[in-house]
Amino acid sequence: MEPANPCVLTINGGSSSIKFALFEVNNSLRKILKGEIQRIGLSGASLRVEGLSPAENRLQPVVAPDHTAAAGILMDWIDERQGRVTLKAVGHRMVHGGSKFSEPQQITAEMVEELHRLSPFDPEHLPEEILLTATFQRRFPDIPQVAFFDTAFHRDMPRVARLLPIPRRYEALGVRRYGFHGLSYAFLIEELAHLAGTDAARGRVILAHLGNGASLAAVHRGKSIDTSMSFTATGGVPISTRSGDLDPGLVFIWRMSRASM
Repeated sequence: MEPANPCVLTINGGSSSIKFALFEVNNSLRKILKGEIQRIGLSGASLRVEGLSPAENRLQPVVAPDHTAAAGILMDWIDERQGRVTLKAVGHRMVHGGSKFSEPQQITAEMVEELHRLSPFDPEHLPEEILLTATFQRRFPDIPQVAFFDTAFHRDMPRVARLLPIPRRYEALGVRRYGFHGLSYAFLIEELAHLAGTDAARGRVILAHLGNGASLAAVHRGKSIDTSMSFTATGGVPISTRSGDLDPGLVFIWRMSRASM
């Protein structure tokens, strides 16, 4: 019997979905599967898997009233593959690392405690991402988990881009522009280098992350120098469930309209 292939699982937990991919580990990483549990907490939830061959493909309805149930479905799917693959590590996309976390690192109890403190910065995503790490820890306690932070790409922005137009005393409390979608931007820079060459990727580039969530970033020499999202992911351009930046004068108009009702 052939030994099981060592693999790494990557997870991107969203507000209503869990995207995942399985990579075979040899001299390099090779993606052998990708999938998604969609419509978590909604009717019509489903598990979709795409493999290297049609035999690996799967699309089936599931019952996923919350992320805990969805994580259980994903872990059951992993258990089904035991014997064919050996899971060596799990990587998690984390939407916010605050001012403390800027490099990929193994998830510890201390990190989870700090991430809970950051949860109000992104209550739509971060609590579910933390929940996923805890659920995997209970089911697979011997498998290391690593966090990759979406804010890390913007960590070296010039101070003028990080500062917000509020009293400076708040900066000491960690209130600053962090920026998001960093893992997407890092991928785009790598793809630009692949398609257009290193010189183009290291030039002055405007990148756009467009979809259910959207943002813009200005990049020079492969480093973020400015971005549209701010202290939380609610700032910037309008997206599906967030207004983006709004004129504060609208509050005055709203109060006037309420008074005249």
